[in-house]
Amino acid sequence: MALSFKKDLDKYKDIDEDEILNKLSEEELKQLETVLEEVDPENALLPAGLRQKDQTSKSATGPFDRERLLKYLEKEAMEYKDRDDIVPFTGEKKGKVFVPKQKPKEMFQEEVTTLDPELEEALSSATDTELCDLAAILGVHTLVTSNQTYDGTGSKEGYNNVVKGEKMNPVFDEPPNPTNVEETLQRVKTNDSSLKEVNLNNIKNIPIPTLKDFAKAMEKNTHVTKFSLAATRSNDPVAVAFSDMLRENKTLQSLNLESNFITGAGVQALVEALRDNDTLTEIKIDNQRQQLGTTVEMEIAKMLEENNSIVKFGYHFTQQGPRSRAAAAITKNNDLVRRRRVERDQ
Repeated sequence: MALSFKKDLDKYKDIDEDEILNKLSEEELKQLETVLEEVDPENALLPAGLRQKDQTSKSATGPFDRERLLKYLEKEAMEYKDRDDIVPFTGEKKGKVFVPKQKPKEMFQEEVTTLDPELEEALSSATDTELCDLAAILGVHTLVTSNQTYDGTGSKEGYNNVVKGEKMNPVFDEPPNPTNVEETLQRVKTNDSSLKEVNLNNIKNIPIPTLKDFAKAMEKNTHVTKFSLAATRSNDPVAVAFSDMLRENKTLQSLNLESNFITGAGVQALVEALRDNDTLTEIKIDNQRQQLGTTVEMEIAKMLEENNSIVKFGYHFTQQGPRSRAAAAITKNNDLVRRRRVERDQ
């Protein structure tokens, strides 16, 4: 089907363009030339200067001259007439001048204490020793420190024995943990009989795989009774590894996991392992990065009620219910230990 606009184009097939151009005047030819040059001003393939005809009547000024251009701009700016102000500026200030309010100064009046003539006479004639004894009787503890004793021998210029600065006792930082991690790990693996306690506290650069190796080596160790890894940045995988160790080890009596990054999932694994362990008597899991939650605390209380060997449990419960149940369970276990000791002595 032919398009409708093609029917109208058929009448232009036999037109002679040369004949039409010969009939045009010079002005019409210039106008046609201008139209043809501006047919496609958006053609990006042509340079910007060739996309349309130069319509300026000014002659070319030659190559770029920066100094000449600056002088021309300055001349144009000086000759340009400024716009007249609608209201001329006279410098007159209108309105009231702002003056901030001045707050009245509070005059401090020293309170004058008047005493009976007899008291004034007694105080004026009192010696330094009597004045210090009076201060101690009245409870003026800011004058007499706890480690000072008044001997009555003071200089006449002042109360040197009363107003005396205490010497500061320097508090040094705790020394770093001297434990050699690699050497200790090898001793645990070889089941060294002289190694009774492993202390890795505050060693923050122990890799997680190394901590897991400690837990794996402790499964078959029969001499270590106390293991501490507080503030070692241990996380849930380390807690799971030590829970597996607690199911196998029957020698360890104390385990410290305080101040680490163990969450409720890791503590849950430890709780499940402690249900089957009857040799551990002390465990500390307090001060973790986040709170364990009510569910985990209820599981801890339930485990302590079922376990008969744990007598020390280091954790601060946030809920009253689990706290009461755990306290009762720990009391029961301590009572059982006391009964066994009494029966053994008899």
